[in-house]
Amino acid sequence: MEAEAVSKSYRRWAHFYDNTFGAVTHAGRRRAAAHISARGGSVLEVGVGTGLSLPYYTGDVAVTGIDFSPEMLEKAKARVAREGLAHVKDLRQMDARELDFPDDSFDFVTAMHVISVVPEPERVMAEMARVVKPGGQVIIVNHFAREKGLMAALEKATAPLENLLGWHSDFPISTVLGEPALEEVECDSLPPLGMMTWLVLEKKKG
Repeated sequence: MEAEAVSKSYRRWAHFYDNTFGAVTHAGRRRAAAHISARGGSVLEVGVGTGLSLPYYTGDVAVTGIDFSPEMLEKAKARVAREGLAHVKDLRQMDARELDFPDDSFDFVTAMHVISVVPEPERVMAEMARVVKPGGQVIIVNHFAREKGLMAALEKATAPLENLLGWHSDFPISTVLGEPALEEVECDSLPPLGMMTWLVLEKKKG
């Protein structure tokens, strides 16, 4: 997807995202926050959006969030202030293709329902791998293309509408698994109806 198309799409979605797409994707956000909270440490949320996941973190966790959309970020900042989320340390407007953080900065990096939206997803995966510490984890929650069946046909049919919808319906998981610095350690299906995938990738040491 083109950067300008993403920006326009999320400008449209910002006002009602929480009660539409956001409402049916809570399972992945809750699981990611619980997974990280159980271990503690620093986390970068790539595509933090309106901050739907931010209240779910507990314990010794320090959260930094970035998003390309200023409209989404304003809602995330309002949520942090309204709910007193002291564990959220920083929210910034940033292009995920060029993360403004040093190498090996975070214990975890998450991308929840965003990797099929960004332009140049391979470049985004490389950046996430760069800023996570060796032995740290990149957590992806996303819809990936089915290989066969009715859903696969529907995904292919809606693919030309990606700039209008704001997401890539037939996005292949191979795009995510192709980053050489990361290795898969967990993969599972998530609600609704197993349409979403939970994926944990660990950065190789050395």
